[in-house]
Amino acid sequence: MFTCETCGAEFTLGESVLKKYPNWKPKACMDCREKPAARSATAKAKTPAKKGGNSLTKTGNFTTAEILMRFTLGPDTGVFTDGSCAGNPGPGGWGAVYARDGRVVAQKWGQEPMTTNNRMELTAMIAGLSLIGPDDAVDVYSDSMLVVNTLTKWAASWEKAGWKRREGEVKNLDLVQEAYALAKSRPKARIQWIRAHDGSRWNEYADSLSQAYLRAEV
Repeated sequence: MFTCETCGAEFTLGESVLKKYPNWKPKACMDCREKPAARSATAKAKTPAKKGGNSLTKTGNFTTAEILMRFTLGPDTGVFTDGSCAGNPGPGGWGAVYARDGRVVAQKWGQEPMTTNNRMELTAMIAGLSLIGPDDAVDVYSDSMLVVNTLTKWAASWEKAGWKRREGEVKNLDLVQEAYALAKSRPKARIQWIRAHDGSRWNEYADSLSQAYLRAEV
């Protein structure tokens, strides 16, 4: 397990990579490695992104109404969650939206005065899972691979081990436990990763909600 020096997320590498480079310690997760290219492409954009592509939300804090005008791609049904942080740690926000056939069914958002990116991502997932019922078969998306892996791969073994990891303590344990309890109580929900800032309308919308605390208008 490694910790990304850019976003603070924990990530792993494939066994074949670890064997090939036994003493290599990566400094950034795959998501953060791709961000510089995305920022460069975004900076060159001269027209609104209406057909997807690299997101303008990295350089402009757009309202949810502006997001709906600019983006059209991606799944049109599901729960979409996202967290943000101005500094890590620093002030942050979270957002979750439940869309069905391209329409908002429900949404939540909030903020914390001092937090981390991972805590906001987990809080967003908690909010997203709370938007659906125990028997709802819905795709629940997060652009945080850490959150997705935590809930779908790691939390079960951590729980069996008394909420401990072989490598040490479980970070953000309070939120991990709450999110995992909600995930278990909604067995038909399918928690999935979605690429960040790639023009997916409802992921962009969740990102906008997570930054709503920085604006006068949602």
